[in-house]
Amino acid sequence: MRDLTTPDAPATDLRGIGDTSWQARAGCRGMDPGDADALFFPLPRDYEAIAEAKELCDPCPVRRECLNHALENGLREGTWGGLTEAERRPWHEGLSHRLDHSRVIAFFKGRDVHLSEAERRVVIDHAYVRGWRPERLALALRINPKHARDLLRQAADKVLDRDRNHGMPRTGSRGRKRPTPSTAEAPSTSAP
Repeated sequence: MRDLTTPDAPATDLRGIGDTSWQARAGCRGMDPGDADALFFPLPRDYEAIAEAKELCDPCPVRRECLNHALENGLREGTWGGLTEAERRPWHEGLSHRLDHSRVIAFFKGRDVHLSEAERRVVIDHAYVRGWRPERLALALRINPKHARDLLRQAADKVLDRDRNHGMPRTGSRGRKRPTPSTAEAPSTSAP
């Protein structure tokens, strides 16, 4: 908390998880570090301090960034983003299932964001649809190119299965169905 509240916090031009530029716009910016620690990390049943911290966080313009910072860095103690430890617990537990499309869009715009498992699956599916090569996906996700190739194949299989299950017509001559003759059009087998 000390780096967040003191005006002499180190300036950084990192992005994503390491991006702390939001801290300069925080409502608690400039607080005395001791007061900030007492306010944002109160004793368990100090409801007055908790209420005061929430009151300070309520109008804060970077409340969402503060909450994301706590979630992505596993900060379970204290008040972050206007939420206490107990209020953030379900968020911490469900972090891998979080699907924030703004983060996916930021990824495709070149930002280095921490993706949850659900967001990562969406990125892989969209990378396949956009025609990304395995090398490009590997570089973007910082994974092995062979692993990226396998992920793109899984995305292709998912699309193929979806098309099969939802009756999408297949392309090419093999996919065409021949019309079956109805009983009225069927030739008679009896003699004239």
